[in-house]
Amino acid sequence: MQILLVNMPWASIDLPSLALGILKRSVDERVPDSHAEVMHANIDYVDWVTGRTGFTLRDYEYYSLASYFLGCGDWVFSSALYGDPGWRVEEFTEATRARLSEDRLEQARMLHTVAEEFVLDVARRVVDLAPDVVGFTSTFQQNTAALAAARHVKRLAPGIVTVLGGANCDGKQGEALHRNFTFVDHVVRGEAEESFPALLAAIGRKEEPAGVPGICWRDGLSRSVVNPMNTRPLPPAAILPPDYTGYFERLASSRARSWVEPKLVVEGARGCWWGEKHHCTFCGLNGSSMQFRSKNPGVFFEEIVELARRHRVLDMYVVDNILDMNYLKSLLPRLKESGYDLRLQYEIKSNMRLNQLRTLAEAGVVYVQPGIENLNSKVLALMDKGVTGCQNVRMLRDAATAGLTVAWNYLHGFPGEEAGDYDDAVAQMPALEHLNPPASQSARIAVERFSPYFDNPGLGFSELRPAQQYRFIFDLPEAELFDLAYIFDVPPRGIADEVVDRLNAAVATWQRAYAGSRLTHCDFGDRIVLVSRRRAFDWTVLELTGPEETALFRLLDQPHTVTAAARKLRAAAGAGADRAPAGPGDPGEDRVRQTLRHWRSLGLVYEDGGQYVHVAPASVNQELLRLGYLKENDAREAADLAARLESAPA
Repeated sequence: MQILLVNMPWASIDLPSLALGILKRSVDERVPDSHAEVMHANIDYVDWVTGRTGFTLRDYEYYSLASYFLGCGDWVFSSALYGDPGWRVEEFTEATRARLSEDRLEQARMLHTVAEEFVLDVARRVVDLAPDVVGFTSTFQQNTAALAAARHVKRLAPGIVTVLGGANCDGKQGEALHRNFTFVDHVVRGEAEESFPALLAAIGRKEEPAGVPGICWRDGLSRSVVNPMNTRPLPPAAILPPDYTGYFERLASSRARSWVEPKLVVEGARGCWWGEKHHCTFCGLNGSSMQFRSKNPGVFFEEIVELARRHRVLDMYVVDNILDMNYLKSLLPRLKESGYDLRLQYEIKSNMRLNQLRTLAEAGVVYVQPGIENLNSKVLALMDKGVTGCQNVRMLRDAATAGLTVAWNYLHGFPGEEAGDYDDAVAQMPALEHLNPPASQSARIAVERFSPYFDNPGLGFSELRPAQQYRFIFDLPEAELFDLAYIFDVPPRGIADEVVDRLNAAVATWQRAYAGSRLTHCDFGDRIVLVSRRRAFDWTVLELTGPEETALFRLLDQPHTVTAAARKLRAAAGAGADRAPAGPGDPGEDRVRQTLRHWRSLGLVYEDGGQYVHVAPASVNQELLRLGYLKENDAREAADLAARLESAPA
């Protein structure tokens, strides 16, 4: 049996498809007399579209991920799905005009008009290869491109069995896709390492896949039949390593080879150990499978090393939703000792300590995504994040010390939040401009399927509607859109737009100032020397010399309240542990409070929820550790030269 697995736009072009890499291996190893190949139609699209228009990497990234909550990428291929180059152009234009530039709007309409030409080309190539089964993966903005290609393959060659799978097919979404698009023979819901080979075996025997968990299939009357999903998640030993045969060769022959440096995608764990205990209220990323499972660290190490050896690529994106903390003592030390100059991206929890971050950096981790999301403890509690605002600032500070680049987003719109929860954070952002800023403007949350906000109306969102984009993409009734959708429109909650505007203005200033901002400290034992270059503060060098203030600064390596800091200082000074705790009128506590107020005015500490933490990374040549340092330095020197020339006498 010949199986063709297709990765349609808008899948990222700098990454091979992990899902298809795993399925290729599962077919080749577990389905007798069968072989799978992968068609990289996302890369094919780059060559196709750049031959017709001035299309860039930035354009591709916009339709791939940046426009996800607008639906631009899926709308582009909706014309091919419905065979109409003018499909809902007016509705799309009306819905997005306020958020798209005229150039972007015009480009989207042009791509929409010609999309079917590309999809037909893909379908013809699929038919020419004559597979028995063609499988399409669908994640993020791949739904319409995958569906359109399946439609045309089925029209050209009805005997080819069409299968759809991926994150967009989880749970009710997969049922809705199968129910409404009859040219899709089967939909695979949930983890597919076992169910996809079982489906292929049933197809090969010409049997109905009635016993295969999670499969949607059609009976003799072409009615959609939905098998129950597997309630037992795959054990980690059953999660196969991917086979990326063909991806790097295809990218090397594409015009996209000059756009990106390809990375490997690796997977050590599934699910989320934090989410099992405290599911973040807005998060739907784990879909129907939250249970945390991780591979044996020795097995995962061998997978990483083998992929690096085989493909001669050291940049790796780890897709785990959260780091297995046991890897800090098992996998990561082995990576450090391996001799490979790996550059890894990893998702972690934001309350990790400096020594743990250093372990990551020594093992080759360069990017971390710690899920910071906000700098206010009350709002973080509304999210059920399990961290405080000061802990998130500590993460930014310690990551700078460890040489890690932090990717994070600011979120707002949570039921129960208030303007004051943001105004104080905004007021303190100038003190943080030397630390990694949010990647983009603050975003009002959308309700995601599988999240607590979706499942529990009592948390504040009781009026859910499929997001507006689904109505200009699909020709389906509201009830079907509800089952198909992943994101939902809700009446806005939380802060008003004027507060959002202040927040976003501060974030934009932070982003602009980051490249030229610095704050570090050196601890010499008898004194602590701080060096600052930040636009909002007029000092450059500051020495802390008194025993109490140096001790206080060291205490604020971790978040402390005034009372806790004063008590520890008193104990360290030998006042005795049996002495009554400090009260509101205690002179030691008053001195600490006054010092912290002064330090806040100097931008040395961050205050939130009654706690303080200092914001100065240890001096370890941060400039050289920053990715893009040389570019930043050249820009800064050019600006300095221009300023000197301007002020020079004629």
